[in-house]
Amino acid sequence: MKRVKRFGVYQTAKVSAIIYFVVTLVVLIVITLLALMVGGTELLGFQMYGGAMLLIAPVLYGIAGFVLTALGCITYNLVSGWTGGIELEFDIDDEDTMSHLVE
Repeated sequence: MKRVKRFGVYQTAKVSAIIYFVVTLVVLIVITLLALMVGGTELLGFQMYGGAMLLIAPVLYGIAGFVLTALGCITYNLVSGWTGGIELEFDIDDEDTMSHLVE
């Protein structure tokens, strides 16, 4: 068994923010295209905000993802100091090529 002792707060939060941004952008594009096809753009706020919501929402979700992930990492790093962290078990077939992953 290997233990996750701590997470790098900035790096983990940065990756999470990018994932939140991209996923939100893709989902909003799909929803917008569907709404345009059926004529439901007034439900998406296009009358008030226009297409700006396609840029504003992913940025806000990215920021929220960064902040919440950073808080989660800080919390985990504190708790893992008291509890020992999460245990992971790896099944490695080729010790020579994969051993650097579990050191």
